[in-house]
Amino acid sequence: MESSRDASKGQCLLALSGTLQVKSSNHSCDQSHTMSIARSSVHAKWVVGKVIGTAMQKTAKVRVTRLVLDPYLLKYFNKRKTYFAHDALQQCTVGDIVLLKALPVPKTKHVKHELAEIIFKVGQVIDPVTGKRCAGTTYLESPVSLETTHLSKNLEKLDLSSTQ
Repeated sequence: MESSRDASKGQCLLALSGTLQVKSSNHSCDQSHTMSIARSSVHAKWVVGKVIGTAMQKTAKVRVTRLVLDPYLLKYFNKRKTYFAHDALQQCTVGDIVLLKALPVPKTKHVKHELAEIIFKVGQVIDPVTGKRCAGTTYLESPVSLETTHLSKNLEKLDLSSTQ
């Protein structure tokens, strides 16, 4: 137990295993008139991760990978952590990339987050430059067929006739 006396404010501060207690100057530091401020549990508010399990009802098991700097080597290493998230609609599948939001009050002992959004569904990859669906380095819809349909739509809009 550590204690310190702040003469300017006339208060005595006691640090007891994670709680901070403040005592007024009207009482000695040994009396029991205290006001305690408990530390809240700290966990991430928003987390992006990959779903690794959906076996439990309305719960998804999500693995989050973070880069942590090793101070000795000055190199970043992957640090993994697993979260359980409440999935009320059971809409995510294994392999999805999801965004989790921390719950203000934990639902159960392990479930402390809820599914906020599915960022990427597994198997439905979209090229960020063109906005087209792709598999690896190839597009699922061929660009040639898209051009012909685009040209035919433009011709219909023009409504050209041979009598003019």
